Amino acid sequence: MEKQNMLLSNEKKGTDYVAVLCKGTDMDLVTPVQGISVPASEDHVIMDTPQGKTIIVFDEDMDKVLAAFVIPNGALAMGRPVTMFFTFWGLTALRKPTASGVKKSPVEAMFGKMLPKGTEKLKLSHMNMGGLGTAMMRRIMKDKNIDSLEDMMKKAMKNGVKIIACSMSMDVMGIRKEELIDGVEIGGVGSYLGDAEESNVNLFI
Repeated sequence: MEKQNMLLSNEKKGTDYVAVLCKGTDMDLVTPVQGISVPASEDHVIMDTPQGKTIIVFDEDMDKVLAAFVIPNGALAMGRPVTMFFTFWGLTALRKPTASGVKKSPVEAMFGKMLPKGTEKLKLSHMNMGGLGTAMMRRIMKDKNIDSLEDMMKKAMKNGVKIIACSMSMDVMGIRKEELIDGVEIGGVGSYLGDAEESNVNLFI
């Protein structure tokens, strides 16, 4: 008789989802137990569903970057590995607020002056009102004892969130490694995709 793989069960155990498969089973040898078909042999495989979380941060708006860090800190509290891949405009959130002193071409220098330097210079996507809305948002967060964006970033990095700056975007925008905050890795899209394959949540912000 032709052998075929069979799903025996798919259930949540604690915080993990576990699927039990029987590989190459003769259907004649399958015996039902407690309402579930279970093979007479012990030839089965337990597979854990990937639990990592990956986030691509493309935008430079303060509220979007804020949301991008709320999610990782929540995932960390659940014991999940997190990778954040910052590309194009999202790289501005990783810039140091002070000048790096590195020499640049005229075009690179122009990009450097036009782009925000770090999280404190990011604006809201709506109701920015020349910076007044951003200041109000920060004040409300402080009054409500909500961590600032800067504190969320520090907490995430301290607790093990992998933060990757896209090397190609850095080349295009003239951003150098010396301009980025400490603890940031430099990598290509392959660095992100490798972690994405081990994740069950992939977000684009």
